[in-house]
Amino acid sequence: MATVTGEKVWIDGAFVDWADANVHILTHTLHYGLGVFEGIRCYRTADGASAVFRLPEHVRRLFDSAHINLLDVPYSQADIETAILETLRQNRLAEGYVRPIIFIGDGEMGLNPGDNAVRVAIIAWEWGKYLGEEGMESGIRAKVSTFSRHFPNSKMTKGKTCGDYVNSILAKREALLDGYDEAIMLDTDGLVAEASGENIFMVRDGLLVTPPPHTVLAGITRASVIEIARDKGIPITERTVTRDELYIADELFLTGTAAEVTPIREVDRRTIGSGKRGPTTKLLQESFFEIVEGKQSKYESWLTRL
Repeated sequence: MATVTGEKVWIDGAFVDWADANVHILTHTLHYGLGVFEGIRCYRTADGASAVFRLPEHVRRLFDSAHINLLDVPYSQADIETAILETLRQNRLAEGYVRPIIFIGDGEMGLNPGDNAVRVAIIAWEWGKYLGEEGMESGIRAKVSTFSRHFPNSKMTKGKTCGDYVNSILAKREALLDGYDEAIMLDTDGLVAEASGENIFMVRDGLLVTPPPHTVLAGITRASVIEIARDKGIPITERTVTRDELYIADELFLTGTAAEVTPIREVDRRTIGSGKRGPTTKLLQESFFEIVEGKQSKYESWLTRL
């Protein structure tokens, strides 16, 4: 994966050069992990313009994450939406990935951040297919992780909290070291939760199934795919899923801002279905990309034009 780089970063209300977007070594979030972030994509649309996918929903979740973690954001949601659009313009990105982050600055050390400033930054850069171009069509290989997904009462699971992702990093690195592309994580009851950074869907006998949002992040792409499926008359249910159900699924796929809609062709050395992207996955994947490219007017409200 190429080194991330760009031209300008929005930080605390002003743009600075990419190379000057630095923080102090005693930044509290760096040491203790209490911060929140979002992942957002901007797409080039069919008419040659650009649009951000579900921008208000992403910014709302960012603020929800901050609220869960008792972080008082010194900007409004409207301020951040405007800053995200301007960050894309400043970096001259027709397409790109946007990473807003809310973090605690330097000052007090120890677990209590005291009166340390709550800071906000927005970074944007070019980022292709998270799990590879080939994986989007041929599917990826996944393994069930030895690491469990966070339990809600040990760490709240509805926010995108910086420190939570150590759990995901351990699972992802384990999968890569074992020769797989991605990790699938179980909850503490041994039921399927999600992948290291994506939600998971299963197709069996024409029924689309996804784990309920008890221990998983309420994915915005997940919600979008559920709505698209219902609009297309695909029966769908949210219910618990066991590990061995994955093995005998007709189709599996992942959803997420980074991963978009990515099929899974193998789990734990078991071929899934025909071993390639299935028809339901293909239909939903193609519909998703038509929507983000502005080709389906029904979903125009999901796009914020740049």
